[in-house]
Amino acid sequence: MLTSSEPCLLFDIDGTLVDTDKVHIVAFNEILSRFGIDVDEETYRHRISGRMNNDVLADLLPHVSVSDHIKIGQEKEALFRSMVGDMEPLAGLMDLLDWADAAGLRYAAVTNAPKENAELVLQSLQATERFSAVILSDELDHAKPHPLPYLTGLSRLDGDVTRSVAFEDSKSGVTSASAAGLGVIGLTTSLDGATLQSFGAYLTAPDYHDEELRRFIKDRTGKH
Repeated sequence: MLTSSEPCLLFDIDGTLVDTDKVHIVAFNEILSRFGIDVDEETYRHRISGRMNNDVLADLLPHVSVSDHIKIGQEKEALFRSMVGDMEPLAGLMDLLDWADAAGLRYAAVTNAPKENAELVLQSLQATERFSAVILSDELDHAKPHPLPYLTGLSRLDGDVTRSVAFEDSKSGVTSASAAGLGVIGLTTSLDGATLQSFGAYLTAPDYHDEELRRFIKDRTGKH
């Protein structure tokens, strides 16, 4: 029996479900200090946030082999997981998920982060069972900023792209979701609103309590 597509919500993880930037910066600095590299907030926002580690390390350590990039990236992520501790959801997130559940909206996580990081965040938020799917870019042929991760999320949820919403905080994430045809809301945890809108966000908000954000979701999904 054929079923019609329904609206859905697609969430990035870092900087969108939780604000983990500061911990990532500390972890990158500890690992990269041996190479004489200092990662400040500006570097993180514009050269690291939202990108796959292999791409980041190819950019920052072009003289290091690809196999070493992989090892360094794995070391950094293990350090991040050991440091992050308990995580707080971005303000208003859990209220939004409660509303989505009541409205019958399915939702998924779509991330460039490693599987272990994604699982850790969702477990910390006690939300593992709430998400219908977790889309990992490193299991696909293309990562963000390519649209494939979000197109895969839509496919897994049988989502109607014209009525669905993505939540992102990075250039690569907004680019990916926008190219997939989604209505994109940019969370300003990492970048300013003007930058996020220049990459395709329909609107921006500091968190999920924002009234304009809530109106956009209701209008886009048709759920009130």
